[in-house]
Amino acid sequence: MTADDAYQRTLDYLYTFIDYSLVRNFRNAPGRFDLGRMAALAAALGNPHQQYPIIHVAGTKGKGSVSALCASALSAAGYHVGLYTSPHLQDFAERIQVDGQFLPHADLVALVEEIKPAISSIPEVTWFEITTMLAFLYFARRGCNAAVIEVGLGGRLDATNIVTPLVSVITSLSFDHTAILGETLAEIAGEKAGIIKPGIPVVLSPQKEDARQVVAHIAAERDAPLIQVGDSFRFEALTHSLDGQSFRMWSPADSEPVTLRIPLLGAHQVENAAAAYAALQTASSIGLPIGADAIRQGFAGVVWPGRFEILQRDPPVVLDCAHNRDSALKLRLTLDEYFPGASVVLIFGASEDKDISGMFAELLPRVRVAVMTKSFHPRAASPASLVELAAAQGCTAQAVEPLESALEAALELQAALTQQAALLASGDEALVLVTGSIFIAAGVRDAWHQILRSKS
Repeated sequence: MTADDAYQRTLDYLYTFIDYSLVRNFRNAPGRFDLGRMAALAAALGNPHQQYPIIHVAGTKGKGSVSALCASALSAAGYHVGLYTSPHLQDFAERIQVDGQFLPHADLVALVEEIKPAISSIPEVTWFEITTMLAFLYFARRGCNAAVIEVGLGGRLDATNIVTPLVSVITSLSFDHTAILGETLAEIAGEKAGIIKPGIPVVLSPQKEDARQVVAHIAAERDAPLIQVGDSFRFEALTHSLDGQSFRMWSPADSEPVTLRIPLLGAHQVENAAAAYAALQTASSIGLPIGADAIRQGFAGVVWPGRFEILQRDPPVVLDCAHNRDSALKLRLTLDEYFPGASVVLIFGASEDKDISGMFAELLPRVRVAVMTKSFHPRAASPASLVELAAAQGCTAQAVEPLESALEAALELQAALTQQAALLASGDEALVLVTGSIFIAAGVRDAWHQILRSKS
């Protein structure tokens, strides 16, 4: 058996366990979430998550960016850092990283074989619980002396929530997974704030007031110091370009402001970086020392693809993982900031249970023409239904499958619009924007790189 075959067989084994994110009745599954299984699995494997200090990150949007920024800065400071995020863009191994390197396929195969007896001893254990435990165990085996753990869904009952972190972080909260987490922002905030542990400081990104109040109340109940970004730590955007952006941070403990630079684009990424900075400074004060130079270096060198990622500048092709109304709004604002005059050709696909109408309300006013498509995901909405929804909002759209054909169609439309602009001497460029879900972003990103490989 080849190494690739062994890796695929391991993935096939893992996917025999239920993954609630892939089932259509996911909205009916709240009762299936239970930390008892995860605690039992951890105990059977020696509780590896207790062997290193952790920064634990929850939120609706921005938690992946905050996690990546924290991990990059800790690596720059010389720590041996584990990073656990989800979902992945193109390879399962992306979810589990040490010092910026993906989990080697051979190591995954060996780890899964090793823990199969423990897995078989836990009734109804889920795919995400097993995956999370693989990360905890791999970080311990690699001798990590720091880890950044991103929550998968919610917080209170998420598999990652068996950890007792050094610092908790809650990033921007908005409406997503409402059937599981609640119909109001306050209910969602309550679920996210479930990661707050007694006496453990929690960093909170700027929030709408009803969400902020819920988190503040739970933090007070648990005697957890609350560090609010925008209050305890303040920030100010400075400059931005397609190469990145700079901002200034300061707090009462700082003798002078600190200027930082990140390659991530959009005003919301400055907010995410501010939360990461606050988390690192808080961790530094209670047992995980990190200097300002390491934070500067780590932030400047962070890699986090799929977030307003510019695949090509001329003509522009931009890819983003936005998948709810709030993230679609932030995407549109970022688009207006960096490409204010562009005629947008949209490639869009989304899961059927998402607020597609809300995303369209934010995006379609900036769209000239749309190509609706779908990913492999079982909950993906049909392109024909997306065309109907777009038409109801006055947008011309066509349904094209598969993703590779959708990309080809969008590039042809971009070329036609660019030629038309040249004939009219308008100077407006045409831009291809890919968004709607991480699965669409991943599929188109892979198709794009296939095009590049075929040309080389």
